Amino acid sequence: MTKFETLLSPLQINGMTLRNRVVMTAAGTNFTGPDGVVTEDHLNYYGLRAKGGTGLIIIENVSVDSPVGSNGTTQLRIDHERYVPGLYRLCERVHLYGGCIAAQLNHAGSNAKQFRTGVQPVSASNITAKIGGEEPRPLRADELPGIAEKYAQAAVNARKAGFDAVEIHGAHSYLISQFLSPLTNRRTDEFGGCAENRARFPAMVLAAVRKAVGPRYPVILRINGDEMMEGGNDQAAMLELLAYLAPYVDAIDVSAAVSNAVQYQIDVACLPDGWRSFMARAVREKFNKPVITVGNIRNPEVAENILEKGDADMIGMARGLIAEPDWVNKVASGRVDQLRKCISCNVGCVAHRVAQSTPIRCTINPDLFHDADAYKTRRVNRTCNVAVIGAGTAGLEAACTAAEVGCNVFVFEKETQPGGLTARIARLPDKARFADFTRYQTARAQRLPNLYMFLGEEARPEKIRPFRPDLIVFATGAEPLLPPIENLREALGEEGTRLITALDALDRLDSYPADMRGMKVAVAGGGAVGIDMAEFFGARGAHVTVIEWLPQIGADLDPVYKSRFRELTGKYDIELLPGTRLTRADKDRFTALCGEEKREFPFDYGFVCLGLKSKTDAVEALRSAFPGVPTLAVGDSRRARRIIEGVAEGRTILVELERMGFLPKRCE
Repeated sequence: MTKFETLLSPLQINGMTLRNRVVMTAAGTNFTGPDGVVTEDHLNYYGLRAKGGTGLIIIENVSVDSPVGSNGTTQLRIDHERYVPGLYRLCERVHLYGGCIAAQLNHAGSNAKQFRTGVQPVSASNITAKIGGEEPRPLRADELPGIAEKYAQAAVNARKAGFDAVEIHGAHSYLISQFLSPLTNRRTDEFGGCAENRARFPAMVLAAVRKAVGPRYPVILRINGDEMMEGGNDQAAMLELLAYLAPYVDAIDVSAAVSNAVQYQIDVACLPDGWRSFMARAVREKFNKPVITVGNIRNPEVAENILEKGDADMIGMARGLIAEPDWVNKVASGRVDQLRKCISCNVGCVAHRVAQSTPIRCTINPDLFHDADAYKTRRVNRTCNVAVIGAGTAGLEAACTAAEVGCNVFVFEKETQPGGLTARIARLPDKARFADFTRYQTARAQRLPNLYMFLGEEARPEKIRPFRPDLIVFATGAEPLLPPIENLREALGEEGTRLITALDALDRLDSYPADMRGMKVAVAGGGAVGIDMAEFFGARGAHVTVIEWLPQIGADLDPVYKSRFRELTGKYDIELLPGTRLTRADKDRFTALCGEEKREFPFDYGFVCLGLKSKTDAVEALRSAFPGVPTLAVGDSRRARRIIEGVAEGRTILVELERMGFLPKRCE
């Protein structure tokens, strides 16, 4: 018997039987076309997670009232029967692999955007639910029954399409949440004020849905266990509100946080596995209904413990299953050490969808649509030797992929440990999850008998030549960018200097005092790395000054981490100076222009975080030493960017092997 007996046991909810307790909770994809119908990407994406063993898949939120209630750049629709056939195909795909599927029904309320929908958003009051949102129009009381009926008709359409259940989205600052929350509901009629009044419209929706689908069809409600904002509903207030809603539903999906505290809704990496399961426990104990808990759950041991101690009945994860579609199957078959655990970076799944309006991707999983073993069935048609220079995340992805299709792969890494920059970033306490990915890649490489890794080994021509490479992959990484700022290079090399680059700082984190109150830290550069430095030293009590010549600090951050950093700047002694140009660096101070004012910033510790550039010192030498041997640059060797681009490029070695004739082309 598996040690995850409870996690893998079945559960029945009002006639719906789940094969295990793992639930893929709803997360937007931007896979939908402009017409709001299911695409082939949806079928492959959700089908793959069902094939991977997931018990219940709750698909991304589906619009019950378009365009006024639309959410995101593209969104599935269910507000007309014309959408039923496509949704039916989606249900068929999930059922094919033995999974159950639910539709999350939603009205965006003030989270809709007029520039997309063409109409002013609506809400409980004229208060936007999100920083920077458009002012909504308060809904009239006589409009509310009609909206409730739209939810009801959507539920009927979901049942026709073959969904095993529906989930009503009452969390995360969408319309129902906007009525529940005192942050956004300032009404003075029977739908505002006390808890009973604020719950009146949500209860109207749930009553209409229950009447439409009947007593024997599962209805789930997603709520915030705590809104995580001052002035919002805390846990006690949410339990009071739920008393008016719970009678209509069969299970409760307990999430957390409104939009302006999104770092607790879409958890940042530093939050531990299962950190909010206590919220689910409170709901379970009060209402005696099955509950789902969510919150950075990556480790099956944590999931099993949550269930065994009675905090929840089901374990919800979305990003974890984006990264690892085969999570359940690997756990069930004892391959826990092979899990590709989500690192909660929120780049491909959140920044792509929210900030860039593009389809989601995953930093550590370069293919969201095909079985992980699909490309491994392809084999090179003759001996192919591949030399990979660098064992960072891009290099390891290329190396493992090439070996998995039959190449002989030789990896040269001058450091004594693999992982590259990702492994160094993982030394930051709040980025410790990043080490999960480097461990996964390293273990994957070690399982491949045709992959040979030479650690602590410079990639010199005489070392590579005996392996007769047919292809050389450059994954040599990046180094600090040092612009022509007066005295910068000299100050970095000066004896007794207090100034170093951020990359060097990552190697010295253990050397800094735990208590830095009264000390000054200056950071040149307000990108992601600079903010990591500000957070690390701010947490230790230092006064931190961040100098950034762009008008915005943290412009390259994902929306979740931006919200997290806003919170930290209020908590720590961090001074942000956007629009400030560094003009000189000395061993103990920066000089900069703040507008027209020249200022000096003395520091106890100074850090240069002005960007990265490709490390190319070995590239040209090796190209000259191996004339005629094709080369491929991946990751930062091509251009200094993020982990997501490097991993995606590492997988493209398959395309290069096709081009060279070693790998038969795949029939599409």
